[in-house]
Amino acid sequence: MSAQNSVFQMLCVLLFFSLVQYCSPAAHYHFRVKEAPYTRLCSTKKILTINGQFPGPTLHAHQGETIYVTVHNDGRYNITIHWHGVKLPRYPWSDGPEYITQCPIRPGGTFKEKIIFSTEVGTLWWHAHSDWSRATVHGAIFVYPKNGTGYPFAQPHMQVPIILGEWWKRDVMEVLMESRMTGGEPNISDAFTVNGQPGDLYPCSKPGTFKLSVEPGKFYLLRIVNAALNNILFFSIARHDLTVVGVDGEYTKPLTREIIAISPGQTMDALLHANQNPDHYYIAARSYTSSSSVSFDNTTTTGIVQYSTGDNYTSSSPPSLPQLPPYNDTIAAFSFLGSLRSLGNHPLPYDVPLNVTTKVISTVSINTFPCSDQNRSCEGPNGTIFAASMNNISFVDPWTDILRAYYNNNNRGVYGTNFPSFPPLDFDFTASDLPLALQTPKRGTEVKILPYNSTVEIVLQGTNLVAGIDHPMHLHGYSFFVVGWGFGNFDKDKDPKQFNLVDPPLVSTVTVPKNGWVVIRFKAINPGN
Repeated sequence: MSAQNSVFQMLCVLLFFSLVQYCSPAAHYHFRVKEAPYTRLCSTKKILTINGQFPGPTLHAHQGETIYVTVHNDGRYNITIHWHGVKLPRYPWSDGPEYITQCPIRPGGTFKEKIIFSTEVGTLWWHAHSDWSRATVHGAIFVYPKNGTGYPFAQPHMQVPIILGEWWKRDVMEVLMESRMTGGEPNISDAFTVNGQPGDLYPCSKPGTFKLSVEPGKFYLLRIVNAALNNILFFSIARHDLTVVGVDGEYTKPLTREIIAISPGQTMDALLHANQNPDHYYIAARSYTSSSSVSFDNTTTTGIVQYSTGDNYTSSSPPSLPQLPPYNDTIAAFSFLGSLRSLGNHPLPYDVPLNVTTKVISTVSINTFPCSDQNRSCEGPNGTIFAASMNNISFVDPWTDILRAYYNNNNRGVYGTNFPSFPPLDFDFTASDLPLALQTPKRGTEVKILPYNSTVEIVLQGTNLVAGIDHPMHLHGYSFFVVGWGFGNFDKDKDPKQFNLVDPPLVSTVTVPKNGWVVIRFKAINPGN
């Protein structure tokens, strides 16, 4: 065989393998929604799961890839699945919010979802987006750097999902339906969980406690998801620092702390350095609460970091427990969240929007409706029904999904386009004594239509109506810059002077502090590139 032929054949082989790699079929997952029995806190009940797993399966993708997930609903309830933090450029049909981008998948139904990853890299998650199904129907998404590229930090020895969740002894759908019938607060959870396990501080829970084996000197990338329904959680590992290097699928400047605070719906990538004496150390998480008038789960979930050395050693019993902040430590919660900073030019330059073309200011409130149904016990304040609103509008589910109506150019009877750009009622939003007349919002299904390529600034202003609490907020289809936040009423003249327009965190989830405000900016380009 001539040298020329040999070179030609070698080139053909290389071309073949490069084409196979480039044209390899996208990953295709199958999610079967079904009930499965699980035992926690000394009792067994059936919960809704994906493929019988709680938490559900972890999805894996590289930056820029597309995967497919076929969802088969073998459960008793309608369901949708949301890919939290995935932008899905030019393809909102798989986004998942019920009656917003799609109608729910009915029992017995099937829906094939196309999940397009673009700039995201790090940890995201997926969850049910219909009622409270997401309490048990959720899982992590690992988005790795593009092939041929690496992390902007040391390659970890292992990557570990840490999913923080909640557990109710009762059926969660029954808890929700009871709350809707009474109009009062829903019952709080009976436990928090680490990867589906409450941990050995709860009864009947020690054998299942999550354990992470580590080797001395190695680095571990913890991919942390707060899947709790509405709780900021303090999280720590005894005698170990955590270095946060990513939030919501975006890299951040390294932030090293003994204790982190993670908002509901938020994800974080944190490096754990196994640099302590060989022993067992507790992983612990518990809730932050901003209001003494609102019930909350005050229990602590635990896991265990255990050193693996190859040699026998006597571990401490019980393991060391980290000292978490008090439940109501607002400074600890928001000083951490306010310390996050975007990394900047890796892997893409981050251009913080400077010239705002569209401004929106929206109040975020707890409200009440008068009780007019004699069949309800009406357990809200003063015999009312609890509600919530943005700019004094309490959202009403339409009869079909808004996205379909928009694309069919037929919104009549589905939604209106009159969501106000500013609060329709002007008052001292965070005053301690507000008139009862302000507590009742309007009902409606209103949207805000943004001009394509506009630069948007949204001020989210918490109010003290009924009960001032913190409000987790998530924007679908986008990451946004958190350019400012604070307590009290937003001052349009003074507060913008303190905005961070250099390296604000780029996230998809943020929490508005109790009686406080947050300002976010983004460019309205999805659908777009």
